[in-house]
Amino acid sequence: MENNTNIKKNYKKAPLSEVHIRVLIAVILGQIACGFGLGISGTALTNASKYIQISSLWTGLIGAGSLIGLAGSIVVGRLSDKIGRRKLLMINMYILAGLTLLHLLTANFFLTFLLRIGIGLMIAIDYTVGNALLTEWLPKSEGSKRQSHLLIYWTIGFIASYITGSLIDGFGAYTWQIILATGAIPALITALFRSFFPLPASPSWLASRGKVKTANKVIDKHLGRNWGISPKLKHIKPVKSMSWTILFSKKYIRQTLVGGLFYACQAFAFFGISIFLPILLQSMNINNQAVSGILYNGGMFIGVLLGIIIFNRISRRSFLINNFLFSEILIGILALMPQISSILKLLVFSVFSIVLSSGLVLDYSYPTELFDIKVRATGVGTCITISRIGAAAGTFLLPILTDVGGAGLAMLVCAGVLLFAFLICLIWAPETSPKFIKNTK
Repeated sequence: MENNTNIKKNYKKAPLSEVHIRVLIAVILGQIACGFGLGISGTALTNASKYIQISSLWTGLIGAGSLIGLAGSIVVGRLSDKIGRRKLLMINMYILAGLTLLHLLTANFFLTFLLRIGIGLMIAIDYTVGNALLTEWLPKSEGSKRQSHLLIYWTIGFIASYITGSLIDGFGAYTWQIILATGAIPALITALFRSFFPLPASPSWLASRGKVKTANKVIDKHLGRNWGISPKLKHIKPVKSMSWTILFSKKYIRQTLVGGLFYACQAFAFFGISIFLPILLQSMNINNQAVSGILYNGGMFIGVLLGIIIFNRISRRSFLINNFLFSEILIGILALMPQISSILKLLVFSVFSIVLSSGLVLDYSYPTELFDIKVRATGVGTCITISRIGAAAGTFLLPILTDVGGAGLAMLVCAGVLLFAFLICLIWAPETSPKFIKNTK
């Protein structure tokens, strides 16, 4: 291991500075691009059905494609723990933009499905590696707060995709390909920002690999000579190779299962409903889908803001348990009481959107807090992979379930998944909030 005998203050206690803002903006732009890239498929496929014959099977597969690609987070996380964060984040958005533009060249369903998988894999890099880099650079006092705020930007991207897809029209059978290709715009903006304002390497990752001297050089460059690696990281054993199966060892099994399953169940309901909102609203006999879409997406944004407000006011465990409980009750009402008026349906649906979306705030902070530095990116990547299986399942199944049994069946299945998540969190979810852990000691 390299040594550095200079006495320096822990760089994680440094005040917010230019390098922190640079990393934060780079990750924020990535979140907008990710939200847009994931959300755009729903309006594109709804538009495609106006002009071309597309079965519920292909609608589900193409809609789920990017989420299937996101399951590659386990590979991305492990690769990031081996080679570092910076390299992957400097190239992924260029590749994402290129793959997205290829939508203009093909209307073949299978090729479109493959492109969506590739796009999802590039998004997985920002989900996994971007979050890890931000956590490892931000001061301790800023970490959880700034992480929870990321969801605002992801939601802005997701809602922007709904608005963009709704506004583009007049290109006939080619329209849906153009809608899908618009995802290249935020991706290219993000890529260019990261090229003009390059991302720094992660000092914590370097130190965890025994490169303490190199880590301190990076900190010197960006924060000054008074700051350096934490004494704890100076004496940590270098991690040379580690199997991802360690996450299922006695030490990490609880964190892995809770982090993966809560995320998967939440994603099943959220992505299934949000991406194919127009199909679901039509099946619910809600005719004014433009107003309904605005209310649902507006509810989503309000929910995210609400989640951020209460994020540090209640414990992580309590937040998880109550969020799943109330979400399950609300979607259950819609599933089991189809006879209620359209206005009441829309009201309950909007409240459901607010409640479920408020819990999305935990997606960034909770999995990260579950794992230590040695396995953080691998652990978060594994949780995201498990969650994307849930998201892909929800997105794939919702148009099929709606086609078979209407909106009632689709929402009943979502209610069952949310009930399962409630029980998992009630039994297993550990508390990770420093504030509430300290209060219980």
